[in-house]
Amino acid sequence: MHSRRQFLKASISASALSLLPRTPLLASVATLADNPGNASAPAVQLLSTGWEYLKGTLGGPWEVWHSKEVAVWQTVSMPHCFNADDGCDPDTPYYQGNGWYRTHVAINNPYPNGRTLLHFEGAGQAAEVYVGGKLAGKHVGGYDEFVFDITDLAAQAVSTANQSGIPIAVLCDNSRDLDRIPSDLSDFSLYGGLYRHVNLVYVPAVSLETVHVRTHLATPTSAAEITVVASLYNPSSTKNPLDLAIQIVDPSGNTIHNSNHTLQPWNDSTELTSFKLDKPSLWSPATPHLYECRVTLKAASGEYTARENFGIRHTEFVDHGPFKLNGERLLLRGTHRHEDHAGYAAAVPDEIIDQEMQLIKEMGANFIRLAHYQQSRRVLSLCDRLGILVWEEVPWCRGGVGNDTFKQMCRDKLRTMIAQHYNHPSILLWSLGNEDDWPTEYPSVNKQEIRALFSELNTLAHQLDPSRYTTMRRCDFARDITDVYSPSIWAGWYSGQYVEYQKSLETERDRVNHLFHAEWGADSQAGRHSEDPDRVLATVATGHGTAERGMDYLMTGGQARVSKDGDWSETYACNLFDWYLKTQETLPWFTGSAQWIFKDFTTPLRVENPVPRMNQKGVATRDMTKKEGYFVFQSYWADKPMAHIYGHTWPVRWGKADEQKMVKVYSNCPQAELFVNGKSAGVKHRSSQDFPAAGLRWMTLFKPGRNTLRVVAQKDGVTVTDEIEFLYQTEQWGQPAVFKIAELPPPTGADNKTVTVEAKLYDANGIQCLDARNRVRFSIAGAGTLIDNLGTPWASRVVEMCNGRAQITFVRNDGSSVIGVAAPQIPPAFCTVNLS
Repeated sequence: MHSRRQFLKASISASALSLLPRTPLLASVATLADNPGNASAPAVQLLSTGWEYLKGTLGGPWEVWHSKEVAVWQTVSMPHCFNADDGCDPDTPYYQGNGWYRTHVAINNPYPNGRTLLHFEGAGQAAEVYVGGKLAGKHVGGYDEFVFDITDLAAQAVSTANQSGIPIAVLCDNSRDLDRIPSDLSDFSLYGGLYRHVNLVYVPAVSLETVHVRTHLATPTSAAEITVVASLYNPSSTKNPLDLAIQIVDPSGNTIHNSNHTLQPWNDSTELTSFKLDKPSLWSPATPHLYECRVTLKAASGEYTARENFGIRHTEFVDHGPFKLNGERLLLRGTHRHEDHAGYAAAVPDEIIDQEMQLIKEMGANFIRLAHYQQSRRVLSLCDRLGILVWEEVPWCRGGVGNDTFKQMCRDKLRTMIAQHYNHPSILLWSLGNEDDWPTEYPSVNKQEIRALFSELNTLAHQLDPSRYTTMRRCDFARDITDVYSPSIWAGWYSGQYVEYQKSLETERDRVNHLFHAEWGADSQAGRHSEDPDRVLATVATGHGTAERGMDYLMTGGQARVSKDGDWSETYACNLFDWYLKTQETLPWFTGSAQWIFKDFTTPLRVENPVPRMNQKGVATRDMTKKEGYFVFQSYWADKPMAHIYGHTWPVRWGKADEQKMVKVYSNCPQAELFVNGKSAGVKHRSSQDFPAAGLRWMTLFKPGRNTLRVVAQKDGVTVTDEIEFLYQTEQWGQPAVFKIAELPPPTGADNKTVTVEAKLYDANGIQCLDARNRVRFSIAGAGTLIDNLGTPWASRVVEMCNGRAQITFVRNDGSSVIGVAAPQIPPAFCTVNLS
């Protein structure tokens, strides 16, 4: 493998980049734009305000501006997803159809005879763009960037302009489509809307369309070979010579290369400069050093500077062995990400993206799989700066092999993904697809055709980018095609028990040259805990493999499995995480893994889940509240000293009065001391192979009623502490019989605009049922409005209870309200909240 990759690197010249699509216009022509010096008319203008939205169909673009009698438009800001409120509606599937957007844009191009571009960072799942009522272009695909040159149409549209500018309309459509990837049977929502930024961009009459910085490091200690390759955007076919100045700036801000060139305008791509760097600063998760390439183009039409960051690093997957970065073994410790967040769906605000990626880094991750599609440029830039290696994926997900349109879309999305994200040093793997052996694929699971398309994409990926590896996940009959392969291993969830994990890894290791384990974990209902989480394992057979098979994700049918028969508690999920992580530490040949997934996300396939239409395998909820599992990963992966007592969201534990109960502390410190109700329970020493909690566990008595736990731990001279308080219930309960619902006290400092109510289940004797998982429905009458459809256990009107309790919050709206809770076979209960 290594020699073949070196051959590819040596034999494929800059001309390989001519394989990049020439039509439509590459998005990088917009992303390279720099300010020409006119502060009142910058080169890139974010079109975030002034938009209106209409859900539904229109007769055509004429009706966008002549629909006053038949349509009511809603004022929105960008980014905007028209599934922000319905992705996890428990009663109705999310909307799939047309959504129209309209705005007026003032054109003020600072370049004489310059070009005006509309740049879309992502629109789901197909888009048509109209300028002055005329079609500027169409784009199919929800996740790659695209650009339309609207210079000529904008000039023609002056007659239809108003004081705000020329009219622009965009039709987004996420209707079901068999010829489009990803498949509508994918286990995530195919959102609609302009859910990434929209930009107005000005460039000179001649500008750069792409700038790719190719880096080659023959060995981790050799000089780096740097080549700058570019393509030109020259729509008027100007023949005048171009002056180019190339500057390379190192991570410390020092200029390490300057060169000047005069070139005739060129077609396709060409090499601008090439040089060697004797002692490069290498990029890694620990030291994410970034260089900057600046290319200034001077022509009669104006001066223009393109800027691209890049990094230098050496990567190697050893045959049947570990992954090496810059010559040193690096265990890849990863998670996954969908573009999805409570209240926004795919239109995740920049500040939330920043927070999310920072939390992933603080968890200790050095790797992320961007599932199952090309993601926001901001995510990739954050991975570059934070030091997180990336698996990025073509959205061929559960699609079989469709017609020629389908196949061409697979090719096109691979080309655009590589073209748009080529320079990111964080990207390690280009993934060609996911789960393309699913039993219900359209038109069929044709192994020969699937293999043929994978082989074609694999060759294309290496032609476009010989410096990176290819990969795929879960298509066993095609596992030999890509450089790296990830099988399906779900020991302890969809099949088998988690103690079978190592055997499954070793079995799969022998079947491929380079193994990586993407997707493993367990669903958990945030706030649900268990005194005996592993009890279900007694019913689960072992020795029959640990892959997800058929429809194992369903809550019915088939053999006993934890995903169907377990309690979906955070306690069980933590045990599974703990076992996997301790196992991974012991395998010197193991490349690494990515836990599925960082945050809970919506899916149309899982209506019966505790939060309907939510995949709940996140270590954080959809609103980014950390679950207990987050701290398990920190205890194995993070460097910063930490200690966390399990049970911060477990208000009532239970058992007998004289029963020894386990307290677990997740910490990366070498030792910790636990205090129970102010008295020391002793010091424990951390040993990763001492399951559970790496030996940081205590068996102790609790007193009936209120108890406090406190832990003190030290690492590298730093002391960290954690403390929790809970009730201990010794009374036994019977069958759930009655609800009690009441308003909760507001948090300190909270305003009076919202109210949270909590429903609890009791037996006929008035004892709280602490293992109750009943599915309840909240309702409201009066002035208030439920805060609903956010995909969390505390913001869903239909939800399974957590240890016999459930909460929901509502907005007062200056009036009184009655909140109701109901469940089958239990009388409903009501709570009146008056305006205070």
